[in-house]
Amino acid sequence: MHIQHITFLHEKYPTHDYYPFNLAIFRQTKSIKLSSPITFFIGENGSGKSTLLKAIANKTYIHIWDAPPLRRLKPNPYEQLLHHAIAVDWKNDRVTGSYFGSQIFNRFTYLLEEWASADPNLIDYFGGHSLMTLSHGQSLVAFFKTRYKVKGLYLLDEPETALSPQSQLDLVKVLRTASQAGQAQFIIATHSPILMATPDARILCFDSAPIRDIEYHETEYYRFYKDFMNNMDRYLS
Repeated sequence: MHIQHITFLHEKYPTHDYYPFNLAIFRQTKSIKLSSPITFFIGENGSGKSTLLKAIANKTYIHIWDAPPLRRLKPNPYEQLLHHAIAVDWKNDRVTGSYFGSQIFNRFTYLLEEWASADPNLIDYFGGHSLMTLSHGQSLVAFFKTRYKVKGLYLLDEPETALSPQSQLDLVKVLRTASQAGQAQFIIATHSPILMATPDARILCFDSAPIRDIEYHETEYYRFYKDFMNNMDRYLS
């Protein structure tokens, strides 16, 4: 474990009228306790889980390999400011880490290829293969298996996006191995019931305020997929 608590500093919210500060979960949640080396943020789109994940990255000085922001018709001046209104409680000293997002990863693979043209030994760090020569899903698994051996805080935003069910299980194995070694801590925003099933992980639900713990079998994801498999004809009729 590297960080133990995330505290919402309500008195530092610059507004209550704009996202994300207008979300009830951020206004009614005082703090989040991180008691497991693997924590999942779950909730519907727009619930704030990915926004909080990025705020944690900014607060802990973890770089996000993002593209330059695009001009927007109605920009929200508060959208990227949540990290100014949270506090992170480290267990010991601050550690480095990484932020993963599927679209961001595409940009990273191009940058890695460019760097490797100057220093081919960089490829050895990723299993000896250029990530661009692999399928998207294969390159993700190769990245996970190598990067998460290193001590750090790892933030993942919907890593299942380009992963087959079997590759998601491969990621579960990577998460368990890395966390059991005592070096890595993971915070993951996801919609995947396969990833959520990771043994000993903690699940935090963002669908109602305040943010709360939820057991795997109580999640809407588990219930929906179970009901779908048992009653497929009804859903598809």
